[in-house]
Amino acid sequence: MFMHENIEIRRLTTMEELYHMQEVEEAVWQAPPTPVHQTYTASYNGGLMLGAYDGEKMIGFQYSFAGFDGKNPYLCSHMLGILPEYRRGGLGVKMKLKQAEIARELGYDMMTWTFDPLESLNAYLNLHKLEGVGASYKVNHYGMMDDGLNKGLPTDRIQIEWWLNEDKNDQRPVFDKGAVLLRMDDRDEPAVTEYFSDEFLDTSQPAWFVAIPEKIQDMKRTNPELAIKWRYETRKVFVELFANGYKATDLIRKDVGSYYCFSRK
Repeated sequence: MFMHENIEIRRLTTMEELYHMQEVEEAVWQAPPTPVHQTYTASYNGGLMLGAYDGEKMIGFQYSFAGFDGKNPYLCSHMLGILPEYRRGGLGVKMKLKQAEIARELGYDMMTWTFDPLESLNAYLNLHKLEGVGASYKVNHYGMMDDGLNKGLPTDRIQIEWWLNEDKNDQRPVFDKGAVLLRMDDRDEPAVTEYFSDEFLDTSQPAWFVAIPEKIQDMKRTNPELAIKWRYETRKVFVELFANGYKATDLIRKDVGSYYCFSRK
């Protein structure tokens, strides 16, 4: 595990810095990067770009822009990318906390972003470590994409809302195997349980749990058909949960895998 004590995280404001950010983005996504004229303009109109540096080398970046829903402004955190060799050790958390610190200084009280619900590391960061809330589900949000991370699966996303000035919840639901809607069977396949038979959902239940694979990218490479099956089976359950007023509030790691916790937050 790489240690991050000497990593510096700072705001990016110059064209030269943003060109370096492009290089990291291209390395992470394996696709053409966001144009510098776009990130530069966003940075001077309510947006925020951050770079993480190991000495003089940029090894991570964060790109966000100003958003507005017709009522309230917020910061839309569009991208966070870290080079593979630096992804362990808590750098993602440190970058998000730095982003939140500057966002408050800019006057924002909420940040929002989307993530792939089958990416367990991202889910753990967003829901467990940062205590964001998965507020809604978007089916094939960006359409089919061909970059290295997204190729091969519909781009379903969970929308995170991270309220910057709210007290955190110290009482999270405890995992209950009797409240699992979707589990992983002995062949690593998704299996809907009797609690979700015929897509019926008992809305009196305070919390439900949904399994996901630990490493979806590995599964995509070794068994793409199974990865697709996980997308469609989890989608069916997630859509029903969100439609019935549940929010994604945690990701719990167990010996047998990871489980989303959905509760009425």
